[in-house]
Amino acid sequence: MPNEFDRPDPDQLLAAIKSDEERGKRGSLRIFFGMSPGVGKTYAMLRAALQRLAEGVDLVVGVVETHGRPETGALLDNLPQLSRKKVEYRGIELLEFDLDAVLQLKPQLVLVDELAHTNAPGSRHPKRYQDVLELLDAGINVYSTLNVQHVESRADVVAQISGVVVRETVPDSILDFAELELVDLTPDHLLKRLAEGKVYLGDHAATAAENFFKTGNLTALREMALRFTAERVNQELRDFMRSRQIAGPWKASERLAVAVSASPYSEPLIRWTRRAAAGLDAPWIAVHVESSRLLSDEEKARLARNLALARELGAEVIATTGEGVVEALLRVARQGNVTQIVLGKSFRSPLRDFLHGGSLVDRVIRRSGNIDVYVVRADAEDSAQRFRRPPGFAPPREYLFGAAGVAVLTLACFLLSPITGYWSISLIYLVSVLLAGLVLSRGPVLLVAALSALLWNFLFIPPLYTLYIGKAQDALMFATYFIVALVVGHLTAQLRAREQVERSREQRATALYQVVRAVAAAPSLEAAFVAAAREINDLLHADSTVLFDPGGKSDLVAYPLSLGALEDKERGVAGWCFANGQAAGRFTETLREARAIYLPIKRLKETVGVLRVELSKTAGLSFAERQLLEAFADQLAEVIERDRLIQVAQRARLSEEAERLHKTLLDCVSHELKTPIAAISAAVESLLREMPVGAQQELAREIQYGAKRLHRVVNHLLDMTRIETGVLKPKPEWCEVRDLLQSAVDAERDTLANRHVRIATPEATPLVSVDTSLLEQAISKLLANAAVYTPRESPIEISGDVDQNQLRISVSDRGPGLPHENEQRIFEKFYRGDGTRTGGLGLGLSIARGFVEAHGGKIVAENRPGGGACFTITIPVTTTTTHLETIP
Repeated sequence: MPNEFDRPDPDQLLAAIKSDEERGKRGSLRIFFGMSPGVGKTYAMLRAALQRLAEGVDLVVGVVETHGRPETGALLDNLPQLSRKKVEYRGIELLEFDLDAVLQLKPQLVLVDELAHTNAPGSRHPKRYQDVLELLDAGINVYSTLNVQHVESRADVVAQISGVVVRETVPDSILDFAELELVDLTPDHLLKRLAEGKVYLGDHAATAAENFFKTGNLTALREMALRFTAERVNQELRDFMRSRQIAGPWKASERLAVAVSASPYSEPLIRWTRRAAAGLDAPWIAVHVESSRLLSDEEKARLARNLALARELGAEVIATTGEGVVEALLRVARQGNVTQIVLGKSFRSPLRDFLHGGSLVDRVIRRSGNIDVYVVRADAEDSAQRFRRPPGFAPPREYLFGAAGVAVLTLACFLLSPITGYWSISLIYLVSVLLAGLVLSRGPVLLVAALSALLWNFLFIPPLYTLYIGKAQDALMFATYFIVALVVGHLTAQLRAREQVERSREQRATALYQVVRAVAAAPSLEAAFVAAAREINDLLHADSTVLFDPGGKSDLVAYPLSLGALEDKERGVAGWCFANGQAAGRFTETLREARAIYLPIKRLKETVGVLRVELSKTAGLSFAERQLLEAFADQLAEVIERDRLIQVAQRARLSEEAERLHKTLLDCVSHELKTPIAAISAAVESLLREMPVGAQQELAREIQYGAKRLHRVVNHLLDMTRIETGVLKPKPEWCEVRDLLQSAVDAERDTLANRHVRIATPEATPLVSVDTSLLEQAISKLLANAAVYTPRESPIEISGDVDQNQLRISVSDRGPGLPHENEQRIFEKFYRGDGTRTGGLGLGLSIARGFVEAHGGKIVAENRPGGGACFTITIPVTTTTTHLETIP
């Protein structure tokens, strides 16, 4: 018996199911993967496309580069191709992939060569892989090609091997859901193809052979491509085992974390962690610890890029706060069950590390416990960036202000020293250090502390005007003052910086609270949008707008309404964000030339609006501010969802009340009409018996006919009320099928007068148990419908049979048949076909369906091949072959 640990992990099974569902809704991506140009990726892709075309797949070539290779061009000529879009850039006409044309054509498969290609400026997306993502979201399958050097996590390694820096890269997260097909050649074979001119033409081949295409480079790249493909195959095998619930040692136990900051070293650390996590098949997180240190605009932008890169490569990004980076990092690691932490080597001086209790790496290692720590060095190119890193010092005016303040205070101390003595002067200087900490940054405060100590020694401690101290107690006093001043200045400045950070956090939390409170108290949805926009403007000093689609027709309306219409370019960005459910505009990778950032407002998986925030041209958007804006968008989505639920509840309540009044009215009116109709019918029958033949008798017959029609209408209303209120309960009894059909024909004797009705049933039809009254009425209404909608000389056929405990009754005619667009609507209440004679409410077929469904059966209508309509009733029944009279 298997133990508990051999059972599949339900969370992993659920994740696999959700992943399969998401893949089912999106298009599939197949990438022909190779170690370098010239291995035959495009050729293999075209051959696969030709095979799919022969199988009947609707495909089109979106963009394929042949690079002058005749074999590739010959294959391309046999495939349907899409014209490229012309893009003008600096007076040059460029041909680019026409994304909109493919989306409009919507084929089953499209070929998009060179996945890592950079689009021409002015295109909707800066990268071609983003075009492919939009195609996949539209449900279109894509074939593409990619070299290993263009994979984001491998780009820096390729640069080390080949010496060539790769600028065009594709995020690894795209390859996670793609199917890879490895196209492989040996380095010698590839070099032979290069020499034969099958890779590059003319002088390009010689240049490539001298630089990139070297045997050592190609061997290393081939190993990278093979390893990468093997990792993917191994991952697919584990996914297969999970989906098939195959027990085995596949549970992941490793979890990685990488510390991310505004440092330029964070980028290679993120890529290294992604590669390590992929090799271990382990999840990984990127942790940013926000301290009291204020970041410059350049550092904010770099931090945002680093966190965006981590998210793009598949990391879970976690931002936490704390002055102790080590403590905060280890706290997140332990809470997230992290087994390995990735850090970068320290480039700080040993003295500075000593003053801080050791380097960050040393302190993490000492306190990490059972968590493994990986220390990764930065590349030479990244190391050079440390000399370009902004120092983050306080403005020069603060240093000047601190020095001027010390000078003024020194002048005052000269006047006080004869009265107070030189020891008391130290207390005055110490107070100045405390006051400086309330208004200045850390650097100027430390400058004030150092200057005050030196000036006190030079000007007031004997011997004067020298740094020499004659008495031991004076030296001890000076040393004590110097240390206390530095410590107090440092702590005061640190408290002030922390207070500024906490105030910023408080402002963000207060803004979120104000938005929640404002939108909750808003009397309408439009007022909630205006309140949210006002709070965002006050917090970020921005111009924000909420674009909402009130009618569900993708027609976005801007709130506040006073803003008027947006520019066509900005409205186009908002429309793309709304259609794709992804952020766009400034500070993003999509349509980033826009003036504002656009965030989707999502309700479940449906995008219902767009939050537009326009900052000043010089302002940046920090990671915390981006998170806050996303929280605003989520809150607006909750408000929209709440408003829609209220509207649905109100409509349901009104509909329920209207339906109740409708049924009550029908019931009352129907019962009130039955009595006078019965009296009219009885009186007319008496008049007809005593009235002589003539004009008066004809009038009396007209009254009798009208009374019968009105009686039928009232019965229909009563039957419909019984059906809709649920009080209709069949009472089955044994009957013969032919007798049931004959009773229905007899009940419609007047309607079927002068009609030829043929009844057909097999001779050995068994008895069935049904509610004969209800089923007879259902068949009668089908016969009446056939009589109304067919010519008088047209025959009507009615048949019944029992097969495998299923009663099947058909009523057929040879009339004009059913309108093709209304075959299903004929069973709706009060529906009447075009050209119908006057009279009746259009309830007969609806009542027939209700009676049949009360038996658990169904009724369908269809046109007959030779003309006319056929109504078929199918009901599950209990049967017996015993004759009716033998049953007690």
